[in-house]
Amino acid sequence: MSQELTIYNSMTRQKEVFAPLVEGHVGLYVCGPTVYSDVHLGNCRTFTSFDIIYRYLMHKGYKVRYVRNITDVGHLTDSGEDKLSKGARLEKLEPMEVAQKYTNGFHDMMRRFNNLPPNIEPRATGHIIEQIEMVQAIMDNGLAYEVNGSVYFDVEAYNRKTEGDYGKLSGRKLDELLAESRELKSQDEKRNPSDFAIWMNAHEGHILRWNSPWGEGFPGWHLECSAMSTKYLGQEFDIHGGGNDLKFPHHENEIAQNAGSCGCGGARYWLHTNMLLMNGRKMSKSDGNTITPQQLFTGDSEHVSDSYSPMVLRFFMLQTHYRSTMDLTDTALQAAKKGYGRLMEAWKNLQSLEGKGGAQNGTVGRELEELIEGAYAEMDDDFNTPKALAKVFELVSRINALKGGQLSLEEVSPKTLEALKETLGTLLFDVFGLQDEGVAAGADNDALSKVMDLVLDLRAQARADKNWTLSDQLRDALKEAGITVKDGKDGATWTVG
Repeated sequence: MSQELTIYNSMTRQKEVFAPLVEGHVGLYVCGPTVYSDVHLGNCRTFTSFDIIYRYLMHKGYKVRYVRNITDVGHLTDSGEDKLSKGARLEKLEPMEVAQKYTNGFHDMMRRFNNLPPNIEPRATGHIIEQIEMVQAIMDNGLAYEVNGSVYFDVEAYNRKTEGDYGKLSGRKLDELLAESRELKSQDEKRNPSDFAIWMNAHEGHILRWNSPWGEGFPGWHLECSAMSTKYLGQEFDIHGGGNDLKFPHHENEIAQNAGSCGCGGARYWLHTNMLLMNGRKMSKSDGNTITPQQLFTGDSEHVSDSYSPMVLRFFMLQTHYRSTMDLTDTALQAAKKGYGRLMEAWKNLQSLEGKGGAQNGTVGRELEELIEGAYAEMDDDFNTPKALAKVFELVSRINALKGGQLSLEEVSPKTLEALKETLGTLLFDVFGLQDEGVAAGADNDALSKVMDLVLDLRAQARADKNWTLSDQLRDALKEAGITVKDGKDGATWTVG
């Protein structure tokens, strides 16, 4: 359990033994959501991966300060309009109404996936002063310039000063970036196509705007993470995480901003999750190859044949390493549903076993110890959840065999059996973050079933009477309580979660 932890550093492109700046403490920053729409499944995969990393670091005994931001300004659409401003205009709401609505939805989704909240969750709009100060520091260091109320980071000047550091994380060369960007529509006020805005002048119709030394405007998207990570974790800190799609330009520009303002690169270790596919293809609304978390919970999609609870989805995510591409298919989800059920059943079986062996283990007892130690060793190898799960399922086979009498409990010492219950429980529920949905439903599950039978009968009668108002009220009230009702040809069914 006390083995060295190695993690893959995207900056160096190799696994490294993890050594925090301050012994026993870890500063972890993860790029959070842009809250202009509902959280999508790819986000859920990324944040669940970092939840497991956060949990395992705490399990290793580290005191972790986990910071995950909320982007509520500065993230632009392809047309150059801020996404929050666009959302407010389309929904006829104040920008902060839009931000609060989708922040609430994001938090609810994280709870359903049993993701722990971060220690600090700063908002970009709450740190405008820090961002203005960082822009000024970058300008004072000769690495940014102002044009018509906007401030741009001078990438070529930065590259000269750092002897070519820009592009180190993503592996992209400045000359290549310049060639690519010249093919795009030019922005006349920028000195070079590769330069990026760190403060933007707010045009007359822009809703989100703040006073600054350069006039009324708003911060660039990349700036917020530099300002907030250094505010809460220091100019140099341990781990910065996010999705692979953020490597360039977001994280590359963060590094440049950090170095440009204080001479520090921010994080020492960079961790990136890979993308989520569906049926072997990138998810896309335009071609219909997409599904929402809610549709997976209810089964209300042409892409799935069943409903899948949040814990089944979390178990499914555990089966792929965070750095590998994850492919969502109905077949794989069906297998995950069975695998999760088998795992929870084995956990119950383990609780019912009592040690009958002597003080020393036989072969079976030694195998149990080796497998649980092996599972934790896989977690020490860059948080390798699929390999750790493979060890766990070898344990599952032996636990079930002990329960069924195919293996003898005489081979297992009482001490080993008790230790297995504790360590496996820690791995499943504290580290993997799984929940036993049967237990979570509580001892009143039978009573709940009887109440639900009555409610569904009332709803069925309302529908038969064409009392759609009552029918919808019952459905919506159940949804508020976390119970999803799905109407089918054989009648209505319900699921919790």
